[in-house]
Amino acid sequence: MAWYSQTWTWFDGSWHEGNPGIVGPRSHVLWQASSVFDGGRYFDGVAPDIDLHAARVNRSATALGLKPTVEADFIVDKMFEGVKKFAPGTAIYVKPMYWGEADGPSTIMADPESTQFALCLFEAAMPQPTAGFSVTKGAFRRPSYETAPTDAKAGCLYPNNARVLKVAKAAGFDNALVLDMQGNVAETATSNIFLAKDGVVKTPVPNGTFLNGITRQRVIKLMRESGIPVEECSLRYEDFEQADEIFMSGNYSKCMPVTRIDNRTLQPGPLFRRARELYMDYAHSKPKAA
Repeated sequence: MAWYSQTWTWFDGSWHEGNPGIVGPRSHVLWQASSVFDGGRYFDGVAPDIDLHAARVNRSATALGLKPTVEADFIVDKMFEGVKKFAPGTAIYVKPMYWGEADGPSTIMADPESTQFALCLFEAAMPQPTAGFSVTKGAFRRPSYETAPTDAKAGCLYPNNARVLKVAKAAGFDNALVLDMQGNVAETATSNIFLAKDGVVKTPVPNGTFLNGITRQRVIKLMRESGIPVEECSLRYEDFEQADEIFMSGNYSKCMPVTRIDNRTLQPGPLFRRARELYMDYAHSKPKAA
């Protein structure tokens, strides 16, 4: 049995089932990490903000020196075509991606004209906020724009996230709050992060060390429109240690509560519950797939 869930990938003009071999040992991406991707979600017949995810993967490609080969509208249309290959009600992760195939003027640089595109859809259940997550302080820090392509959702950034997670899980935690080079909290190893204190929601201000997530932006907008004060500001780890609530936002899980920070237990609070409710109401207000 394959290790992966049901998967369909559009590549080179057709749909392929499973995990097709679409790169080789001479592909630039395999040895020089010239890849970008994005993540959308399709569930309950809706795909909230999928147009924004499609547009962002093209921006990421350009930021990494690749050449986008399809328009955002094409990605969205192909997604709605692809989801019909799954059983009704299947929750799906939507992953458009670009990578460099050939070397450019140097083996370090990909040839932009060799850029390849694929759209991968795979079955991925939507996590439920029943158990919550535990977090600790990350053992490694986020790079800045001067040291890594932090303006792209680039594959080369994720090994750093993986080693943060490895240390956190070895210590008995699900995730970690990752600091930037100035010692401010940037995000978790997998998502953007929020805290609530005295009725005010706060979240790290985008400073070039982490992506200003699409789900993050949507949650902030929805909360502000509902009258909840939200501040984007510099936050230290101690601010989270003293918070009334902590919750995450990200494409994979949407809004999820943090129920433990180090040895301190937290409960999913009213501002987290309101944020998740607002997001899900927004998501389900979008047009259904044909």
